[in-house]
Amino acid sequence: MAYPNGTSPAYTGTVIPTLWAKKMLERFYDASVVPMISQTDYEGEIKGQGDKVLINQVPTININPYVMGQTLTVQLPSSSVLTLNIDQGFYWTFGIDDVADAQSMFNLMTPWAENASEQLKISVDTDVLSFIKTLPDAANQGATAGRISASVNLGVTGTPIVLTTANVVQKILDLGQVLDEQNIPETDRKLVIPAWMANMLKGSSLQNASITGDAVSIARNGKIGTIDRFEVYVSNLLPTVTDTTHKVTYVYAVHPRAVTFASQLTKTETIRSELTFATIMRGLMVYGRQAVLPKAFAVGYYAQN
Repeated sequence: MAYPNGTSPAYTGTVIPTLWAKKMLERFYDASVVPMISQTDYEGEIKGQGDKVLINQVPTININPYVMGQTLTVQLPSSSVLTLNIDQGFYWTFGIDDVADAQSMFNLMTPWAENASEQLKISVDTDVLSFIKTLPDAANQGATAGRISASVNLGVTGTPIVLTTANVVQKILDLGQVLDEQNIPETDRKLVIPAWMANMLKGSSLQNASITGDAVSIARNGKIGTIDRFEVYVSNLLPTVTDTTHKVTYVYAVHPRAVTFASQLTKTETIRSELTFATIMRGLMVYGRQAVLPKAFAVGYYAQN
């Protein structure tokens, strides 16, 4: 409708109805990568916080020289037991007043519960990614990494490796070499990098043509492709520190057998509040994390140029 002289009607004194939108504003979340880079075989065995999962480890079988006619020495190996303690947890709880719920004209509980679920993933990822940064074998980190060569510089406190488009690919190859020297299987290797490093890769000599794509959306698990036997994941939850004038990110090269992780959303319930006219929803997630094979995990101490 057109108004004379480009003016619009004044609404002073006029009642303008307020409408509740039937759709909530969508939120975007940091991708959860911990389940993708760790062993999760024991999740089905969790019942509640405080549980323990006992994991039998494969013993090392001795290989002996043989001379024809000799008496054989029989090894009686024993399997050591690793304990995965389910001793970590996060919870959420919120309430919706009956009056507010009635006035909203649509169900608030479902989208809010979905938000809580995503925030749980972020909290768990942040904790686990920070926890595992100190777990690698001594030969898989620092300025003299490499079990055999001791010649790979992955960065150390005080002198982080400053990445550029010229060296970023080589520094990924260095992580691969460190795992190679530990005889880690080439299949199923994972690399977790920050967003700024992924952007640097796209501008490097590797370019997009050498990064093989994947049908799974990055929004689901952060995977962006494959480089030098590594499935590459982007995470904004990797631990960072300020070192001298640099902001340093811990970059992880890992085989899932290096770390075991188990989680379970043990409680999700809706109850009526005893103190007010409101419905309360709450949830609890318990989990555990444990180093299993430290030599299958390498850390780059990398800074942005």
